Amino acid sequence: MPNIKSAIKRVEVTKKKTVANKTKKTAVRTVIKNTKAAVAAGEVDAELVKKTQKSLDQAAAKGHISKQAAARAKSRVAKAANK
Repeated sequence: MPNIKSAIKRVEVTKKKTVANKTKKTAVRTVIKNTKAAVAAGEVDAELVKKTQKSLDQAAAKGHISKQAAARAKSRVAKAANK
């Protein structure tokens, strides 16, 4: 545990940011999972795909996931929805 006041503050800030980032990353995974479930059930619509892609773009813009990972996920969702 740090003894310096600024280091103590950085530890606390890091904890808060870690929780926030994990929450946002989990939300993106949930959206993808729900979209995959809808595709498997045959209940996919354009609005759901659009919402999923928007969520992925926002996560990539904020740095929660890499831009390449977002592009890959968007491609897979679109490919599955078009089948």
